[in-house]
Amino acid sequence: MKKWSFLILLAAVVWVACSKSADSSSSATTPNSPMPSPSPSDCSAVDSKFSTNVSAIIQSSCTGSGCHNAGSTNGPGALTNFAQISANATAIRQSVESGRMPRGITLSTAQRNAISCWVMAGAPNN
Repeated sequence: MKKWSFLILLAAVVWVACSKSADSSSSATTPNSPMPSPSPSDCSAVDSKFSTNVSAIIQSSCTGSGCHNAGSTNGPGALTNFAQISANATAIRQSVESGRMPRGITLSTAQRNAISCWVMAGAPNN
């Protein structure tokens, strides 16, 4: 009898744990939560030019917040010009996609996609 009670209890715990996991995975992405990388085909409709979009996002969200302005030693350091930003493009993409950065600021999905697509395109100075 004790074995059956234990097995029933264990099955109930596993069922509850699995149902909670399935519920949480179907919820919508919240700001600064990890997001999937856009596929290259998704990038065809994204404005991911450095000069018109990516630079402005980084200037307002990363340097404007005081975290990566001139003289910064945070993370990759200053992100004030193309050379500094492109040298750290992969790390920037990973931080944005994971939701770790920018701290205290919520990027829109369009802004996150612009950065990701720019990096996937080879981080060109366009």
